Amino acid sequence: MSSHRSLNPSRHEAVAERILLVIAGLFVVVNLAALNILRGVGSQDWAPILVWIAAAAGGHLVLERRLPNHDPLLFPLVMMLSGFGIAVIDRLAPVFADRQAAWLLLSTAALVFSAAWPTVLRLLRDYRYLLFFGGLGLLLASFVFGVNPSGQPGAPTLWLGAFGLYFQPAEILKIVLVAFLASYLAEQFPLLSSARANRALEGSFLSPRLIGPVLLMWGICLLVLIWQRDLGAALVFFLVFLLLLYAASGRLLVLAAGGVLIVAAGVLAYSTFPVVTQRVDIWIDPWSRAEGSAYQIVQSLIAVSAGGAFGQGIGQGSPAYVPVVHSDAVYAAVAEEWGLLGAAFIVLMLLVLVARGLRVGIRLTDRPFSALLSTGLTLVIGVQSLLILGGVMRLIPLTGITLPFVSYGGSSLLVSFVMVGVLLRLSAEDPYAI
Repeated sequence: MSSHRSLNPSRHEAVAERILLVIAGLFVVVNLAALNILRGVGSQDWAPILVWIAAAAGGHLVLERRLPNHDPLLFPLVMMLSGFGIAVIDRLAPVFADRQAAWLLLSTAALVFSAAWPTVLRLLRDYRYLLFFGGLGLLLASFVFGVNPSGQPGAPTLWLGAFGLYFQPAEILKIVLVAFLASYLAEQFPLLSSARANRALEGSFLSPRLIGPVLLMWGICLLVLIWQRDLGAALVFFLVFLLLLYAASGRLLVLAAGGVLIVAAGVLAYSTFPVVTQRVDIWIDPWSRAEGSAYQIVQSLIAVSAGGAFGQGIGQGSPAYVPVVHSDAVYAAVAEEWGLLGAAFIVLMLLVLVARGLRVGIRLTDRPFSALLSTGLTLVIGVQSLLILGGVMRLIPLTGITLPFVSYGGSSLLVSFVMVGVLLRLSAEDPYAI
């Protein structure tokens, strides 16, 4: 039956995707139109609406034609989230809205390309070392040529760029590191499976031959990221590595050991890195530093509380009081102007996106590389979302990372869309293919 389905794609799924895209489009058009009406004649900008419609329609048509069996929820979800993001960015920093719209168009093209490219999975699997060292080389290049687009003195130089275009090498590493781990662990999957089935071999998955190279390369990457003070990305990578190793081994010992390492690293980082010390201190007691180092988190909490259940309405709140609100604290702006309802809707969409991504991995359990790749890419999106949402709500210290698909940032949006493109490709794979 599954082979019959792969040859005759369900029209119901295509119709469902269209309906969801229309709903997303209505939301984007209504909010951006309301914002333009508030601005009045002479200050209106309709380009983001037109770009979003073109990206959604073009992406859907190409995916329907080139990849008819793909998951019908993934593309509408990311378009809804990115549309929400453009609406918020246009409200907060109109000068960045057109740039984000341009990045959305490029990102959608990259998503479609990565989803429709027949050999993308083989490339990620067979050239894992080349991709890994290429990504690491770009990251090392930022030591010498790195810049910060904000121009703030002392700010981390995490970007490479020229001619007004910037990207973060750490974003590219999200894909290549997950692909490297998935490929390497898939090759060791027979040993992992034997260890799970035979308790006499239960320690074999911790052998140096199995995870030594993985830990070595991961340690190099984390060390470089810590030197760059990009601790948010380092935390994302470590947590994804930990969860992916657990997914491959099925051993709770992995999570326990990882928890100990996280606590130990946290204590060391708190006593070593001033930026970590400051973030932990303002997390524990932000109110005594409300006019100083804790100004951002305090203003974020005020914005969230001011939104109430239904929000103040687009253009009616005061989220601009939150520093870097269009990037680091965009969720606070959503909570203020769209209320608890809008903020919960963002969380719901991210949860469904993560659930659908993990579902792809579960379907492909007989194909270790595909299963681990889909799981790893989904975990990147989920862990990053959890860290930034928890930071804005003061559940955990701020990490300085962006909310996937919603926050301003071209390289983050592009890489997130490529990850979903690979997930779409995996979702269309026949789980029983050899």
